[in-house]
Amino acid sequence: MWSCVLYNETDDSVDHRLCQDFGLILSIFSLAYLVVCFPVGLCYNALLVVVNLSNKVSMTMPDVYFVNMAIAGLVLNLVAPVELLGPGFTRWPVWDYNNEMYITLLILFNISSLVVMYSTTLLSLDYYIERALPRTYMSSVYNTKHVCGFIWGGAVLTSFSSLLFYVCNHVSTKIVECSKMQNKEAADAIMMFIGYVVPAVAVLYALVLILRIRKESTQLDQDSARLDPSIHRLLLASVCVQFLLWTPYYMILLVHTITAPAGLYNSTYYFLRCLSELLAFSSSFAMPLMYRRMNRNFSYKLQRLLKRLQCGEQACPHERSTVQQVVT
Repeated sequence: MWSCVLYNETDDSVDHRLCQDFGLILSIFSLAYLVVCFPVGLCYNALLVVVNLSNKVSMTMPDVYFVNMAIAGLVLNLVAPVELLGPGFTRWPVWDYNNEMYITLLILFNISSLVVMYSTTLLSLDYYIERALPRTYMSSVYNTKHVCGFIWGGAVLTSFSSLLFYVCNHVSTKIVECSKMQNKEAADAIMMFIGYVVPAVAVLYALVLILRIRKESTQLDQDSARLDPSIHRLLLASVCVQFLLWTPYYMILLVHTITAPAGLYNSTYYFLRCLSELLAFSSSFAMPLMYRRMNRNFSYKLQRLLKRLQCGEQACPHERSTVQQVVT
């Protein structure tokens, strides 16, 4: 709880002033996120999902992954206001959530983080396949949809396995089964390894392969222009931005896992922890904006959807002309 409760109200020490300054800075950042990033991210994530799902025929492999990340972003958008207005961020919390709410938010956050990280990882690997073997169609839309289904299933199973440690950390010690599992650091270690270490190694491997392909001039590389060049830049930029925004959160998780037995916590640690969570929430704001900015087809799909909504049940003029041309 960010309220400097470890210090007296009359305390004028350096640590107390530092705690107050950190609380003020964090409150400003949280308010800025809630006022600007939260509504924009919510609207653009929903728009990304609706526009692409309404044009399923024209969806490509990257579109499926970005829709997947947008759905995870919507979940993060739902968790963010509760977390940012809770006792971890505000000096005077709007509410104090109980154990059940805390665990629910935690599992939703963990599921979303796993989906985002593994979608980004598989996006980079499929991008390499698309560049190296463009005629095999291994990274097709059909395969990608099934892969995304496995991502959500795996994220839920992984989150529930680590959730057992969190649940047992809040129940009575009289339960024998949970008394052996009351170790929150073990859950954090699981999330650190599965949610960051494994994806990071896979992404680094994919980036090395992509850079190697770019240096080599082959016929397959020339045929890999089936994806628009702007999509190439979007894929690489999204992978880098996602890991840039999520790395601080997992680094703090690693620090907590290592230093938890000693209990070496201070105002700086809590400030960095909250700031890392805020950066993680910002990924749900950055991704749809990058997709909107760098994907040339998105504007066309959006205009087409708006025209459909304006025409209603009747076919639009451009669609009627297309049908007439097909008939004739």
